[in-house]
Amino acid sequence: MVFVLDRQKNPLMPCTEKRARQLLERGRAMVHKIAPFTIRLKDRTAAESVLQPLRVKFDPGSKTTGMAIVLKGAKGSKVVFFGEIVHKAGIKAKLDARRALRRGRRYRKTRYRQARFQNRKRKEGWLPPSLEARVDQTLHAMAKIRQGAPVTDLSVEHVRFDTQKLDNPEISGVAYQQGTLLGYEVREYLLEKWGRACVYCGATDVPLEVEHIVPKSRGGTDRVSNLALACHACNQTKGSRTADEFGFPDIQMQARKPLRDAAMMNATRWRLYEQLQATGLPVEGGSGGRTKKQRLHQGLPKAHYYDALCVGASTPDRFTSLPAYVQIWTAKGRGTRQLCGANAYGFPIRHRSRQKVHFGFQTGDWVRAERKTGKFAGTWVGRVTVRARGSFVVTTVDGNRAEIFHTVCRILQRGNGWQITQKLAS
Repeated sequence: MVFVLDRQKNPLMPCTEKRARQLLERGRAMVHKIAPFTIRLKDRTAAESVLQPLRVKFDPGSKTTGMAIVLKGAKGSKVVFFGEIVHKAGIKAKLDARRALRRGRRYRKTRYRQARFQNRKRKEGWLPPSLEARVDQTLHAMAKIRQGAPVTDLSVEHVRFDTQKLDNPEISGVAYQQGTLLGYEVREYLLEKWGRACVYCGATDVPLEVEHIVPKSRGGTDRVSNLALACHACNQTKGSRTADEFGFPDIQMQARKPLRDAAMMNATRWRLYEQLQATGLPVEGGSGGRTKKQRLHQGLPKAHYYDALCVGASTPDRFTSLPAYVQIWTAKGRGTRQLCGANAYGFPIRHRSRQKVHFGFQTGDWVRAERKTGKFAGTWVGRVTVRARGSFVVTTVDGNRAEIFHTVCRILQRGNGWQITQKLAS
């Protein structure tokens, strides 16, 4: 799919790659943007065009968010775009490193300064920066789509993870609604949970003891998810080993159930939904159960963009066509403001310049370089990493790197914090 703008840069209906190539060859259009590829017509305005309804669908995720654009035409619903937003990782680790560096400097320089951490107050609705970034990146992607396509409707999966249900999936009814142990003693609950048998040898007609899957001496807790039943012989033989070390990794996995991604989605789903409503477009919500049911009904494999396609009650019984490619939008950021670089121990080892633009280029710009001689001879197209001495590094979408001097580089598109690539749909 190719985004199309009119001569006043207003969005028109997207077209196919073949149609865009014909418009460019006939001189009716010009290239407006490389990534995502967008053309601008020279002889058409939005007032002279007929626009059809376009619905953008999102399947939010903790690491990757799926996107799909559906055109509802006279012959049925047609999928014109598949995409994935790869969220920026390592935000919390970088904030922790910055905090440690500043604390070390503050202790060395102003060790008697009064503490101020208790003076600060978080605003209502505050989210950690790592979660706020995921919401902002999804909204930014939505804004980029609206710049290139006349979007009329939105759909988003109202993901609901219940951490209590994930921790103990067998709980239901009153016990689930009012708490794990309401009406149960711990021993009775464990007897029902583990079938009144030793989890290690399966013995049933022997006295059973409460056993810690991860021993308390190894950092285990008294949470119900860390408790099991074992006979006296197995309990003594296991000793201070974990269930995994004792040869029962399936029992050990119950103590390692990841709830981090579930907590992320619980914290961000309402913020994203409210921000999408603030765009003024009608927003449709959908549950994860409905998404899975409709995806299985369509016979589609598990993928983020297919999940996004099946979000909400607006999903038809069938689609007339599906795209062959998926655009991958990776959030890269716009660089760093840190001027003092430190080693692994927090000691300064280098100082960056305040200047970000060198010889007309900035890190993140999309360039084309042609080198005629040397080890890196050839044509290189990709993101550039600038240096003050003029020797740049060009990284292609395949991950290949080349040392290129700035005199042979030509700007294709200014960096905007995103890297857009393409892959075949599964």
